[in-house]
Amino acid sequence: MGNKSLTALVSAFSRAYHAEHNQIKIFDDQLARQLLSDEEYENISSNMSQAIAFFQPEFVGSQEQALRKVVDHQLSPSPLGRATFAEQALAVAASLGTSQYLIFAAGYDTFAYRQPKWATKLQIFEIDHPATATDKHRRISDLHLDVPSNLHCISADFLDRDWQSGVIGCPAFDLSLISFSSLLGISYYLPKEVFKQVLSDIASMLPSGSSIVFDYPDEKTFTSQAGERAQKQVMMAARAGEPMQASYSYSELEEMLEGVNLFIYQHLTPSKITGQLYKEYNESQPEHQMTAFDNVNYCLAVKR
Repeated sequence: MGNKSLTALVSAFSRAYHAEHNQIKIFDDQLARQLLSDEEYENISSNMSQAIAFFQPEFVGSQEQALRKVVDHQLSPSPLGRATFAEQALAVAASLGTSQYLIFAAGYDTFAYRQPKWATKLQIFEIDHPATATDKHRRISDLHLDVPSNLHCISADFLDRDWQSGVIGCPAFDLSLISFSSLLGISYYLPKEVFKQVLSDIASMLPSGSSIVFDYPDEKTFTSQAGERAQKQVMMAARAGEPMQASYSYSELEEMLEGVNLFIYQHLTPSKITGQLYKEYNESQPEHQMTAFDNVNYCLAVKR
């Protein structure tokens, strides 16, 4: 983690591509493309179109068709679905009195810079590893974007046992306020005991009624029973130097959350994600259907 996150860059690329190539969108991130240089965008496009031989060896078509297939089939489903799930849940939480939004492992998340009017009452905290945070700040500066007055950036490494001190020490952070935390794309890359400790640490510093949203790979992810996309995602992450380390059954997850004083408020399986979050897009794009990623579930947990 000494360098900027490659998976975070690819996630930004997938959001950018989706926003640029579709009128009806699952998730509309118009700023993602601006965070990537033309060279980065073209390099990722080229690499991913060539990767069609790995993802779908039977494919026949042009380079652009190959890129679209890889993005829609392999890259976009998780970043688009989980961001939609998280921001929909955040909107509900904000309407019910949540006043702080903590974005863990923020990567190249752009919510603070495209926040709707209802979010201006929130204090937003982007919490990320120093290397990725520094790189994002450079990109924002190069774009000459105004930093929102309600945005606060905090460096933290979850492998550092004292990572909470940076959050608690932020003058704008209030331990007494109901908060909403997102941990998207994190559970895969942390050992189980570390992820449980992170959840425990977050729950311990927030009041009852606070929410945590995250995605997680199910118990079949590292087995031969996993979907083909999931198996290839595991291989791709390892090649990128960011190997996946954990997966969870629903009962295991439920027990782990109960152990840190959290209960499952909402839970979506792949079929529900496709039906609820991708429906309008799929109806508008019969030739470019998208289905939720194999073996990945979404969870919204609330502190008791």
